Amino acid sequence: MKRRLLTLFALGLGACINAPEIVMVDRATALEQQASGSFDGVQKELDLGAVQPRPLPLTPNQLEALGMMPAAIVDQTEQTEADRIDALLRQHCLGEGKEGLLVDTHDDCIGATDREAALVLIDRTNRARVQLWHWMHEVRPAQPLEALRRAWHEAHVRGVVCGGFLQDSDGRWGPKKC
Repeated sequence: MKRRLLTLFALGLGACINAPEIVMVDRATALEQQASGSFDGVQKELDLGAVQPRPLPLTPNQLEALGMMPAAIVDQTEQTEADRIDALLRQHCLGEGKEGLLVDTHDDCIGATDREAALVLIDRTNRARVQLWHWMHEVRPAQPLEALRRAWHEAHVRGVVCGGFLQDSDGRWGPKKC
């Protein structure tokens, strides 16, 4: 009997003890939402405006500064290798080295060009120059090959296109001044 009384007493005490009510709020109240504002319409408008493709208005001078030459009036499909070299010299994609050979200076290039085509052009031109120097040495065997090459280079640099990329005797690169 004692046991029963104790059990009832324990059950009675347990009924009086309640856990407090806890309310979790994971969203802002209506007043907080009004105060913070809603920018959904503005955000959508900005997103749509940013992805609409349209041309960028650039002047011919700005295009030229980017390395994009304006279309010539004369048909340029019949350009010689010398014409292509002059264009690449003006764009600083290749340079006239101080040793008389063309050098790949594509890191300084202004505008977009085909680097592989430029490398082929450099290789072909440099081989032709070396052959020319050897021929000059055969014609004048008394002259040292290095002296002939230097004399050829001095004469050649005078004919390089204005603005062409040149290496000076110190090894610095810069455009030819005319």
